[in-house]
Amino acid sequence: MFRPKLPDAPPLPTTVTAQQHVQAPAVPSAGRPAAPYVGVGVVAVAAVVVVGVVLTALLAAVAVTAVSVAIAAVVLRSLVNGANRR
Repeated sequence: MFRPKLPDAPPLPTTVTAQQHVQAPAVPSAGRPAAPYVGVGVVAVAAVVVVGVVLTALLAAVAVTAVSVAIAAVVLRSLVNGANRR
């Protein structure tokens, strides 16, 4: 009463047909221009160079800032110690 009725399975075909896939011979890519690929390579190299220059400039700025802060700290310490001795 509560069991579902399953549809009958379709009969399996008795004859088997084999399909053969024939691939076309590879066409040489001599006719393709290489300019688009070269352009992408040039853009990638330019991007890497620009990123390298920017990162080097940031590193140099951080180094200069650290040196100037260290010099300012030495000068301030010298001034404070000189004022305490008097």
